[in-house]
Amino acid sequence: MNETPATSRHSLLCQVNGKPISAEVEARTTLLDFLREQLHLTGTKKGCNEGACGTCTVLVDGKRMNACLTLAVQCADREIMTIEGVGTVDALHPVQQAFITHDAFQCGYCTPGQILSAIACIAEGHARDPDMVREWMSGNLCRCSAYPQITAAVLDAAEKLGGNRDA
Repeated sequence: MNETPATSRHSLLCQVNGKPISAEVEARTTLLDFLREQLHLTGTKKGCNEGACGTCTVLVDGKRMNACLTLAVQCADREIMTIEGVGTVDALHPVQQAFITHDAFQCGYCTPGQILSAIACIAEGHARDPDMVREWMSGNLCRCSAYPQITAAVLDAAEKLGGNRDA
């Protein structure tokens, strides 16, 4: 069987959660599938697989990305952060703690993407008031409708991180 451009394999060097990664991936492999299937980082969830729900949000060089719409090969020489790279059991990230404090999840399926999006939202300076948080977090859907709790958690974490000041 001949390789097609989509199935040809490429070397990928990147950082995932601060660790250097060297792998071979097919050109068509999404970042989501690479993380889940090759690296076994299953915290990043597959939702709509069309970039509409934000469930698969990860940070690439600190910017929010839908892992289902990003090819793994596009991440060569870049830093990827998944939920597994945020905080530890003994030292939660302030956003993780705020989600717990404000009960900002019910089923929890969207929570990893919500947390990563919230971290970026705060870092971008878009967590100054509830309307701003709702607008800048609107790419992340929650089927359980925990939006008031998510908004409260983002604002609380922003206050603790000093990320709710004018940019």
